[in-house]
Amino acid sequence: MSVIATVEQLEALYGTPGDASTVKEIDWISPDYRRLIEASPFAVLATVGPEGLDCSPRGDKPGFVRIADERTLLLPDRRGNNRVDSLRNVVRDPRCALLFMIPGSGTTLRVNGRAQLSIDADLLASFAVGDKAPRSVMVFTVETIFFQCARAIVRSDLWNPAVKVAPDALPTPGEILAALSDAKVGGASYDREWPERARKSLW
Repeated sequence: MSVIATVEQLEALYGTPGDASTVKEIDWISPDYRRLIEASPFAVLATVGPEGLDCSPRGDKPGFVRIADERTLLLPDRRGNNRVDSLRNVVRDPRCALLFMIPGSGTTLRVNGRAQLSIDADLLASFAVGDKAPRSVMVFTVETIFFQCARAIVRSDLWNPAVKVAPDALPTPGEILAALSDAKVGGASYDREWPERARKSLW
């Protein structure tokens, strides 16, 4: 197998990026980038730790990632499965990245930077939904931010409802758990109870 082993080989193969690919990258949250963040209900968080890389979904109502200032984002940690892979990584290595997506839009927004976890009581309370506050808030310092062109969204036809995959064509979480645990975990009861369990534990 032929592989690319140097940056020089890579650049020779792909050439030089155009102005539009470079001028969009800045180290602060511009008014237009602010609008994209505030419209997004979903982001993917990438972190790195001693065990390797991790990529985790994050989502809530649009604007769930709060803009504190032109170089700071605040991301509440909503309820999950308590694996805390991303949070464990951030505690040990602050490097991280966010990819924001907006339903119906081909434009995504990439943000790279460093983060730390805050448990400041007033900050946690400011993110409460009803009486449920997050247990921590990620304070994300922006180092680079830029939008990504729409080709990937166009190729994937991501937002086209006509190409949605039918849920019954895929294995359910209960089926996956049962297959991996010799039926000790998961199964039909897991799938049956999941909607109500999720309803009670979203925040």
